[in-house]
Amino acid sequence: MTINLKNKSEIVAKYGKDAKDTGSVETQIALLTAKIIELTEHLKANAKDFQGKRGLLMMVGKRKRLLSYLKDRNLDDYRKLIKALNIRETK
Repeated sequence: MTINLKNKSEIVAKYGKDAKDTGSVETQIALLTAKIIELTEHLKANAKDFQGKRGLLMMVGKRKRLLSYLKDRNLDDYRKLIKALNIRETK
């Protein structure tokens, strides 16, 4: 699954406040998660793609910072998003 305009609009509609809300933290995290999943699959087949690996690490770092921001701002939304995206196990 590649991130194209149709997939992006579906993610924005699902996690954003409306269909054009691409700037909210939840939407950004959901889009980054989709890109991370796609790039992880690519790197499984192409182990020597070092620039792809660097891009993946940068995306994971950005998602981590956004999740930290969301956790500080709204813990309930953070927990819902973590559960919906299956990012990590919650305690």
